Amino acid sequence: MFSYLADRIGYYTSALYHMADVPSHYRAVVSAGSGTYYANRTLARRLGCKSVAIMLPQGYRLDGFDFIVAQEHDDPPRRENILTLPINLSYIEPQGLVTPKLGSRYLALVIGGDSAQGTLDVSLLRSQIERILSLLPDHRVWLTTSRRTSPAIETMLREFPSERAIFYSVEPINPIPDFLNYSDYVFITADSSSMISEAVSYGSSCVEVLPLSRNASVQRKFGKLLDALQRNDCLHLFAGELGQANGKISVSELLTAATQGKI
Repeated sequence: MFSYLADRIGYYTSALYHMADVPSHYRAVVSAGSGTYYANRTLARRLGCKSVAIMLPQGYRLDGFDFIVAQEHDDPPRRENILTLPINLSYIEPQGLVTPKLGSRYLALVIGGDSAQGTLDVSLLRSQIERILSLLPDHRVWLTTSRRTSPAIETMLREFPSERAIFYSVEPINPIPDFLNYSDYVFITADSSSMISEAVSYGSSCVEVLPLSRNASVQRKFGKLLDALQRNDCLHLFAGELGQANGKISVSELLTAATQGKI
């Protein structure tokens, strides 16, 4: 709390945190999360380099950072030092956790769980998956869950046949980059902006977002994210029929263009 006040009055001291000696020359200090921003500013001043904040550093002086990477759904102010991204910042790199069979086509199910966006309805999810399999009968199925997936949902998911099913409670790995690399369609439950951001920034899959419950309402920020991505054909909200939304957003290109000559 003191760091917010200290930043406002322009007082920077390393007494608020522990820092090892930094002997080399650096071009920038980059950090993410509210617990890092004051240290970022203090260290950047000591090293005489740029300060870069990932996500909007709310509560701190925005004009004090040389560069800020913020998400559109956080409603950042329009400033010269702020790059506004339409999705969360993410880096995708397939790990070879799944390998497609020659000549086969794939659909991927990415299942989350209860979150701030709502409670995942087990019966609705079952009916959604039944409908998906009926629409794509010739596709092989890959499936993964997340740390938020409940035992009840996992039990239901085991009812469906799949070529590869990764249950996070048993096998805590992330195959989503591999799914995006090979699947024609990726179906994602509407509980995680991070999972959705990954899906619309990599590969060529059509992205379908599964509502968490019937007549579901979402938080304003999350709804704003989904609406914007749907308008740009990056995703389709699944309501029983398939879309063809496979537009992708290149975060690296946006970052490269925005930081040219600034960092």
